[in-house]
Amino acid sequence: MIEVIGTDAGAPATLPAPQRERLLQASLVAAPQRLHAALREAFGAALPPLLATDALDACLEALQRCGPEQSVVLLASGDPLWFGIGRQLLQRLNPNQLRFHPAPSSLQLAFARIGRPWQDAAWISLHGREPEALAARLQQRPPALAVLTDPGQGGADSVRRLLRASGLEGCYALWVCERLGHPQERVQRLQPADPLPADVDPLLLVLLVAEPPAPQPPAALPLFGLPDGVFLQHGDRPGLMTKREVRIQLLAELDLPATGVLWDVGAGVGSVGLEALRLRPQLQLWALEQRGGSADLIRSNAQRLAVHPAGVVEGRAPEALADLPDPDRVLLGGGGRGRLALLQAVLPRLRSGGVVVVPLATVEALAELRPALEQAGLQVGVSQLQAWRGAPLADGTRLTPLNPVLVLRGQRP
Repeated sequence: MIEVIGTDAGAPATLPAPQRERLLQASLVAAPQRLHAALREAFGAALPPLLATDALDACLEALQRCGPEQSVVLLASGDPLWFGIGRQLLQRLNPNQLRFHPAPSSLQLAFARIGRPWQDAAWISLHGREPEALAARLQQRPPALAVLTDPGQGGADSVRRLLRASGLEGCYALWVCERLGHPQERVQRLQPADPLPADVDPLLLVLLVAEPPAPQPPAALPLFGLPDGVFLQHGDRPGLMTKREVRIQLLAELDLPATGVLWDVGAGVGSVGLEALRLRPQLQLWALEQRGGSADLIRSNAQRLAVHPAGVVEGRAPEALADLPDPDRVLLGGGGRGRLALLQAVLPRLRSGGVVVVPLATVEALAELRPALEQAGLQVGVSQLQAWRGAPLADGTRLTPLNPVLVLRGQRP
């Protein structure tokens, strides 16, 4: 057997007793060159022959030549199966000969240092990878995200710039965790205005931990096109909201009147309807969302924006629409598989000159809903919105795509 033992920064002095015993009984010990002097000092003449894992190909060839009577201990950092040597060992050696004994990984150590449970955390590696993956992950608004940075592509600064480009800098606490487990370990939280330390170590990971964005004075917010990070989110479904670029387009398609009734059906966190009220304060906004707790969330977002919906309803459409005043404008953002039936229930209520706008993700949904508008005598228009956001790439900027959205619009003559 090859016993693959994970170590912390204090190895070999911190090896548990069972692992020390395995090491002393081995026929051969493989370890990074940086550990060899400490191993010789700790075990002296009792230390088995040493092999360096730094020259990995030569090391693996030597291990392949070991006979069945030999036992081998291989020392690795942290958890060998989490971005460690374990993957290559499994590819090159007989998996039945390998037995793994992990030490805490850098991910575990990072969350331990800030004292936060990490069962809901996600992680992503940027080593040798483009930033699009991180940009896409941020769109989903994970509650916690560990980012393994690549010093060659900007390191921690790249993560920070991408967070800012996504409009989410105020929605995440950013922790820089350097040399975890080593004597020179440093863990610090950076505020948005704090500069990155000049002496930041390349051996680091970044933790992004979601937190409610601090409220901003409504007068200081943009008149149009509010950043995504302004809105509070559902804790169990972060990221389930209309993104800024799409929201701008939908507001334009609604052709908001100065007065009248606006239905926001499937309102989510209320982002489109509430921004409509900032543009047209005299509109009567009725926001409908079936998700439990959504009414309080939408009201909280309304308070943050200093707007006043006529009503926020927590219920299922179309039943919950029965007692609402007939609309001049309808944004139909929900419905799922029952979207056609919902649209057919909404259309008879739409006033003369009224507009209904339906954002869609698939061409099949467009094919299903468009005939309903045409059969009801509405003037129909279709458009597609595709937007990109800039993401840092080394010393430049690369555009990362948002999901394309089809927009179906109908207007009653």
